[in-house]
Amino acid sequence: MSKHFDFEKRVAIESDNPSIIRDDNKCIRCGSCKSTCQYMQGVHGFYDLEKTGDKAICINCGQCINTCPTGAITEKNCYKKVEEILNDKDKIVIFQTSPSVRVSISEMFYNDYGTFDEGKMVAALRQLGAKYVFDTTFGADLTIMEEASELVDRVKNNGVLPMFTSCCPAWVKFVETFYPQYIPNLSTSKSPILMQGALIKTYFADKMHLLKEKIINVAVTPCTAKKAEILRDNMYSASSGDNLVFSDVDYIITARELGMWIKEKGIDFNNLKESSYDSLFSKGSGAGVIFGNSGGVMEAALRTAYYLIKKKEPPKEFLTLTSVRSLSGIKEATVDFGDISLNVVTISGTNNARKFFKILEDSDKHYDFIEVMSCSGGCINGGGQPKFDLLKTNEVKEKRQKSLYKNDQDSILRNSYENPDIVRIYKEYLNSPLSDKSHKLLHTTYKDSSAELDCIKN
Repeated sequence: MSKHFDFEKRVAIESDNPSIIRDDNKCIRCGSCKSTCQYMQGVHGFYDLEKTGDKAICINCGQCINTCPTGAITEKNCYKKVEEILNDKDKIVIFQTSPSVRVSISEMFYNDYGTFDEGKMVAALRQLGAKYVFDTTFGADLTIMEEASELVDRVKNNGVLPMFTSCCPAWVKFVETFYPQYIPNLSTSKSPILMQGALIKTYFADKMHLLKEKIINVAVTPCTAKKAEILRDNMYSASSGDNLVFSDVDYIITARELGMWIKEKGIDFNNLKESSYDSLFSKGSGAGVIFGNSGGVMEAALRTAYYLIKKKEPPKEFLTLTSVRSLSGIKEATVDFGDISLNVVTISGTNNARKFFKILEDSDKHYDFIEVMSCSGGCINGGGQPKFDLLKTNEVKEKRQKSLYKNDQDSILRNSYENPDIVRIYKEYLNSPLSDKSHKLLHTTYKDSSAELDCIKN
């Protein structure tokens, strides 16, 4: 008999799931989580508990949280543990915040959807006890430098194409589990929080003369899957070669957790005096900011790919690539570089990735670059974002999306390669994109996990 009762009505959740948890006392068996997981995410209904040995398959995306009407499913809370660590004077607690949190956190304090509140968010983290606060937009720019360089290398040297983006951990786990034949297509670039985490515990620690084993790196994200991502086997690159083994990123707290924490501490968020990020990782380009939108990673990477291929600034039309800006589930475009053109695709929602894989397998069309975000609309609608009335889903996604695009449009720096902090770190520490040092700290590997779907036979 399965321990996952009512599997036909609701998603199965393991007790050791690092991302999500369910309170059965609040569950009304309404089926919302099942519908979301099956028809939006393509997970529930695509595996058989009898064949998995009664093990639940989960990509940790947290979309079931967003659609659960009673709050029975939530993320696994981490901010309480972080609060305890902040009282340890021997630890150096550093926070880094993802791009899309700054356009959602204000909703926790009764402000309009998409309100851009970066300065107050940083101020709140300082009041909570942060020693340093960094902008993960720097990590996004770093990801673009590596990923765009990897794309150009694959295009020029007949590498495996199409190349898929790799910054969404739920999407990566989806590929490893259901479509391992496409693992070679995944970019080897780590996600922004992990790239930045590795550099916080190496480059930053060296610069500031800090013992890296004393640093506690906390990432504030819109994503529950990040809680699982930081536990992957190869996310300890900062400690490589040392006697001590420690994670590049120690804890993930979601935007929703941060909002609850601020409220619990009685911080008057709306009346906070704005604060700025700390230096070394303080700058981020507009390209890094739009990472939170579906199509944003694609657009940011194409700006830099143009620069790498043409050796000149991208034309103005590359700064607003409307062809890849969309809330549509699947959107195709051809981007002209002059002497070459790249066929690109943006995909939002992993069940749409299933649909596109069928297109890919049945079509003779050549594709070069494909961005996939597990959550509909991208990180702006991540499983760790503030919850909202589902009848307003399109309104919320559109307002958060527009807020990020406006920040990009208003930015002095629009391209990742222009970021002076990025230029400096390659000059002083990493040498160049795709260098040996970059590969050690900023790149990763993947594994075929498809045996989990049929572990009885295996």
